[in-house]
Amino acid sequence: MTALVRAEWTKLFTTRVWIGLLLGACVLVAGFTALFTAFAGSADDGGGGPGGGGPPLPPVGTPEYEQLALATGANVTVLFLILGIIGTTQEFRHRTATPTFLTTPRRGRVITAKLLAYALAAVPLAVVVIAVNVAVVLVYAGARGDAPELSGDNLRVLAGVGAALVVYTVIGVGVGALVRNQVGAIVGALVYLFVVEAIVQLVPALSDAYKWLPGGALEAMTATIGLTELLEPWQGGLVLLGYGIVAAVLGTLLAVRRDVV
Repeated sequence: MTALVRAEWTKLFTTRVWIGLLLGACVLVAGFTALFTAFAGSADDGGGGPGGGGPPLPPVGTPEYEQLALATGANVTVLFLILGIIGTTQEFRHRTATPTFLTTPRRGRVITAKLLAYALAAVPLAVVVIAVNVAVVLVYAGARGDAPELSGDNLRVLAGVGAALVVYTVIGVGVGALVRNQVGAIVGALVYLFVVEAIVQLVPALSDAYKWLPGGALEAMTATIGLTELLEPWQGGLVLLGYGIVAAVLGTLLAVRRDVV
């Protein structure tokens, strides 16, 4: 298993995909955090101003601001999800699945190695993203007069973000094993995250179910400015972990049973 995990790391780090996704994640986190801090304390004007008709943004220096600003890294979970999807689907896209499974006929071991390799690889990538998030918050909020302390609930939020990035990577590997078509898997994941979950959250008849979805669990683990009722942080963590386990198990089972095309 160790050799298989190392082989997956070699496949990952000898390409530029991870570099592009990591750079994109860092740029997005820095931009989101800077914008959030810039508009922190803006009043809700009910129109087209910074409030945009939604709840007002908490001012710099408040616990609400600190937790929301430090949770900005959760916005790039989609890129970690894509990283996991590419890690599996590239085998089928580039026709390397057949030699891979011939080398290691026990397909379950191959998928398990991918899950372990990408989960472990996601840890340092998540640390980099969180470091960028924290650096921007400390510098910008400090320039506005009140840099947050990295303790208590703020540390919990950062830990939640890091765990979520790793779990979403594992979910991506599982989704890739389930769908196998790279474009289809990525487009399907984007539609689910940005359309399906948004509809569930906004439709009153469905909104109660949102807290049980990956997006609701993610918000519970970190911080949210929304008005939707969520689970407790530890409950959200268990729910998201459950999704990761289900995706991993289903992806492994289907990879073992289906023919390689």
